[in-house]
Amino acid sequence: MGVIGKILGAGAAARGVGEAVGGVAEVFVGNRAAREAMAGTLATAAVEQFGAEFARAGGSRFDGFVNGLNRLPRPLLALSTLGLFVYAMAEPAGFSTRMQGLQLVPEPLWWLLGAVVSFYFGARELHHQRTRAALVLPRAAAGLVAPSPVTALETEPDPAPAPRPVPLATLTVGAADRDHNAAVEEWRRLRA
Repeated sequence: MGVIGKILGAGAAARGVGEAVGGVAEVFVGNRAAREAMAGTLATAAVEQFGAEFARAGGSRFDGFVNGLNRLPRPLLALSTLGLFVYAMAEPAGFSTRMQGLQLVPEPLWWLLGAVVSFYFGARELHHQRTRAALVLPRAAAGLVAPSPVTALETEPDPAPAPRPVPLATLTVGAADRDHNAAVEEWRRLRA
């Protein structure tokens, strides 16, 4: 190809036209290497942020004690439930007496116990849902989620074709179910 270009004398001109077309195309499509570099930078920043959050900053003994207490309720509930089965087999008379005592507890007190346990575990789940939102940052870097406004200001987003509208029912199911796969749902919808 180099010999033919020299014979025709169009090598430099063709190279110049190619670079110009590449520059114009980059304006509309964007630079893939720059996008991937930005994605890597954002992912690295997210990992460093998580590392900084989980680094121990010389907590006191009291902090360690409170952290230990916060981790106790779930294992204690699970192990005590298993312990009830062992207790029922080891001493049926004592187990029967205690279960009769539980029947004497008034119903409003059971509702109160249910509310306390529900709010404890509900608040814990809400906390985990909020911290999972921080995991969206690496996905945003990969282009799977819309970038935050700060990221959009720092980098110029690549213009992309407008996405097809997704039915609202699909969005609400996907938000509630982590195992929801929009592509499979669309395939099933198209087959029907």
